Amino acid sequence: MKTMGIIAGNGRFPILVAEEARKAGYRVVTCGIEQEAEPALEKLSDAFRWVKVGELGKLSRFLKDEQVHEAVMAGKIEKVRFFRENVRLDFDMMKVLMKLKDYKDDSLLGGIARYLFDKGITLQDSTCLLKQYMPGPGPLGKLKPSRKALENIRFGFAVAKQIAGADIGQTVVVKKKVVLAIEAIEGTDEAILRGSELGRGGIIVVKVEKPDQDARFDVPAVGLTTLEGLMAAKAEAFAFEAYKTLFIGMDIFVEKANRAGIALYGISSDG
Repeated sequence: MKTMGIIAGNGRFPILVAEEARKAGYRVVTCGIEQEAEPALEKLSDAFRWVKVGELGKLSRFLKDEQVHEAVMAGKIEKVRFFRENVRLDFDMMKVLMKLKDYKDDSLLGGIARYLFDKGITLQDSTCLLKQYMPGPGPLGKLKPSRKALENIRFGFAVAKQIAGADIGQTVVVKKKVVLAIEAIEGTDEAILRGSELGRGGIIVVKVEKPDQDARFDVPAVGLTTLEGLMAAKAEAFAFEAYKTLFIGMDIFVEKANRAGIALYGISSDG
């Protein structure tokens, strides 16, 4: 039986990966990050181990002991944790950090990927089993954006691509072609909240992938928590990069957005 390793951060993304892996006939081995991963993953996995942020050696030893040669990273590890808590890094993690030119997401995760590869574990595209949950261009659901909303979507898409290229964030909130909020370290949901406080309804939220996005980690993903934020903000539309954005609980997401009057729209790089 094939084995799929999962390095699990927060949210339902890792749960979806585990469920789809089991459907595809994989033996599932999961390393859950403490205070991030969902406890439900223990029951979905054939083998499971909790590790703290920074325990890279413990993580790799567990995966090797379970004969894992291919793994995916699923779910974010909140970067603010590194600034708010005293994270104890093990020797292996310190060695990875010492080789980095900076601590940007791509540099940090790329360093971890190289470390795991040297240990015989190859990180795969984190969405390799989930392409059916990454919708294409055009309306998703029953509602279509208005002409003015589409103009704001195109404007927001261009801005979002610029901030994503600078590795700042992947989401912007706009209204009347004015940028109300830009996602930074706090994440998508907090950016929507800040934008809604200024926009007071009728906002447009746009989420994109980074230019040259490494599909092994940090792909754009949205779930029901994000939808709740959109509904609370009385958003007019949520636009996402077509074929690049993962919807967690997509059917329920679309159904609730329809009822709330929020247009969902996929946009590609060519507009």
